[in-house]
Amino acid sequence: MTCDDAEILIHALADGELDAGHAREVEAHIAACPRCSAELAAIRQLKQALAGADLTYKAPPALRQRLDAALPPAQPANVTPLAAAPSRRSLLRGFAMGSAVSALAATGLVAIVLRNDDQQRIEAEIVSAHLRSLQAGHLTDVISTDQHTVKPWFNGKLDVAPPVIDLTAEGFTLIGGRLDYVDARAIGAVVYRRRQHVINLFVAQTSSAERRTAKLDTIQGFNIRSWRDRGLSYWAVSDINADELNEFGERFERAMSGSS
Repeated sequence: MTCDDAEILIHALADGELDAGHAREVEAHIAACPRCSAELAAIRQLKQALAGADLTYKAPPALRQRLDAALPPAQPANVTPLAAAPSRRSLLRGFAMGSAVSALAATGLVAIVLRNDDQQRIEAEIVSAHLRSLQAGHLTDVISTDQHTVKPWFNGKLDVAPPVIDLTAEGFTLIGGRLDYVDARAIGAVVYRRRQHVINLFVAQTSSAERRTAKLDTIQGFNIRSWRDRGLSYWAVSDINADELNEFGERFERAMSGSS
């Protein structure tokens, strides 16, 4: 493991987010590297300082008094209601209608929550796959800067080979590809490099032909740009800043449009 590899994983190690295998690899590197050891010590010292600091703020009594004064006075219990009490039948009818509307709303809400949870789970798996790839020997199965070498390598290994675009002239160097596993299925990962940063572009076939515009998220300090086009789902993940990752995605989409 190099210092560049360890630097990405040190924060995850300090936060206890690495599995046992990855934690051992990082700890072994840190034990032999004074620079990375000092970096980990500084991170842990900062965490201890934040944990021991009194960062809570208690509102003063004067603020509570002002809030109490701003609230409307409580209505006396013996006030006669202005409107006549509704009949039992109208109450039951309103209850039934309200229950039906609530049930429909709850069904839609549950669907939205499940869909969002599923997307978040997939993105979390994408980040885990990205972290795995940064370990020594895990980044590429085929090493080449030639798209005509990388793309044919996927043929026969996946139902649909991922598109491979050479973006070297735009500052994103193609360095190879590999097979990975996300959501319990094999998918393709096309690997690019931006300066010293790795960009993994994960590509999977989807049952929906509907195009979905790009969305940017951040998980565990990594930026993810996801979109869907022509029956394929894409996730570009890297530790480069969001603007550069968005530029990568836009250039990739533009090249795909020009090649069709």
